[in-house]
Amino acid sequence: MTATHAFWLAGRQATGETTFDVNSPWDGRLVGRVSVPTDEQVEEAVAAAYAVRDEFAATPAHVRAAVLDHVSRSLVERTEEIAQLISAENGKPIKWARGEVGRAVSVFRFAAEEARRFNGGEAQRLDTDLGGQGRLALTRRFPKGVVLGIAPFNFPLNLCAHKIAPAIAAGVPIILKPAPATPLSGLIIGELIADAAADLPTGSWSILPVANDRMPALVQDERLPVISFTGSEKVGYAIMDSAPRKHCTLELGGNGAAVVLGDWASDEDLDWAAGRIATFSNYQGGQSCISVQRVIADASVYDRLLPRIVAAVEAQVTGDPADGATDVGPLVSEDAAKRVEAWVQEAVDAGASLLAGGKRDGASYAPTVLADVPADVTISCEEVFGPVLTVRKVEGEAEAFAAVNDSKYGLQAGVFTHDLQTAFRAHRALEVGGVVIGDVPSYRADQMPYGGAKQSGVGREGVRFAMDDYTYERVMVLTGLQL
Repeated sequence: MTATHAFWLAGRQATGETTFDVNSPWDGRLVGRVSVPTDEQVEEAVAAAYAVRDEFAATPAHVRAAVLDHVSRSLVERTEEIAQLISAENGKPIKWARGEVGRAVSVFRFAAEEARRFNGGEAQRLDTDLGGQGRLALTRRFPKGVVLGIAPFNFPLNLCAHKIAPAIAAGVPIILKPAPATPLSGLIIGELIADAAADLPTGSWSILPVANDRMPALVQDERLPVISFTGSEKVGYAIMDSAPRKHCTLELGGNGAAVVLGDWASDEDLDWAAGRIATFSNYQGGQSCISVQRVIADASVYDRLLPRIVAAVEAQVTGDPADGATDVGPLVSEDAAKRVEAWVQEAVDAGASLLAGGKRDGASYAPTVLADVPADVTISCEEVFGPVLTVRKVEGEAEAFAAVNDSKYGLQAGVFTHDLQTAFRAHRALEVGGVVIGDVPSYRADQMPYGGAKQSGVGREGVRFAMDDYTYERVMVLTGLQL
């Protein structure tokens, strides 16, 4: 695991003139050394992708689907190896890393299925008016151009999969940039693609571990008209503002709320809610855009729910991510943990009650519960991206939904209720991209449309929805037909 890793340049392995080290956030050990592409090699990758865009679009569906099927099967076969790599470079507990590999398996399988049925065309009669007599419109989708995919560190395999698998499925060339902190999982995707990609046009895909400070030039490159970015709000909107004429899909931050309403009141209900909240405020070390950050509980259940949440959070097992019993590992870096520590301390200094956790050890931060948190402190307003949740008491559904919406973010929300009418009211009222009924906001199925409202971004991922984002509709009108 300490070898120098080549990158993927126009479908082939290549090395540059420099390298950088990838170290474990758990114990600092060297996980791998990664070769960095030169400016000339980045230019070669972009030029190659741009040159083959028409050829790739015309590649038969079965060819693209076969490559995607191969990657999906290979991920299954190498699950344990890849999970250990994710855990080593990311600090993710091994059980969550195995789950991430399983999700990537599904993403590539879904992409193979979509490749086979995508772009079948939709026919529309135009003789609904006299001027359209004998005319038929046929609508198909065609690539907008080469995609620049920029992936984050928190799901280093699966979120790379969400960029590259839909691109291959739609016949769209892609330049994929994995996160500098966790590039190894993205690079292994290249290895799996290359094993079966002999029939794909040379240049149709590259995976380049370039530094973040080299991204502005790629963002501005007119040969890359589509940008798919997952990461922070600040960086995402800076990209969009710097390239306003490009098509940008931005999957940004959140401060996910779990609402527990008054009808979710039995002991079994509250035990279930507390367990789910504790698990999904701390999984991935809280480093998930849809982790539970805010708990909004009806006053009628608050006093019974709060001690259950505290007990369930304190039961989370922290420690070595390589240990199968570990629930919560380190954050991606010590700096990230120090930031979380500072935000929690700010809240406590302002009057919040610290009910669990609140301690840092290097890059690790203990699972933490806060109550009575002032509305104006940072942890109430921003995405903590750490194992911290706040708990708030409200009076009734209307106040609960207003509390969810009292945020600049709007990614997903969870609503614990048994009432179907309440579920539909939540779906209508909550200003988020997804509402999960009877569970936390942290559920994502990789085939469903996933994205946010407000400052949580624009556009949707999920394989078919990403394919739509990478392409546009083009109409052909046939004339002189006897319809």
